[in-house]
Amino acid sequence: MDGLTAIGAGIAVLTGLGAGVGMGIATSKACEAVARQPEATSKIQQVLLIGLALAESTAIYGFVIAILMIFQ
Repeated sequence: MDGLTAIGAGIAVLTGLGAGVGMGIATSKACEAVARQPEATSKIQQVLLIGLALAESTAIYGFVIAILMIFQ
């Protein structure tokens, strides 16, 4: 593995950082929404879980790309 591949794999793994920040912000906004409208908790929870799944998938894609770059 040469130096550029290692740098590329490191950058690909950084997608987890963005996904983590995004999921934290989404969760905090969902908590605020539930605090303001407790009767809408189930709807807010559904939307939150779908959004968190999509955000987590971007982190997993970045991890898979990094693994492919390292072991190729």
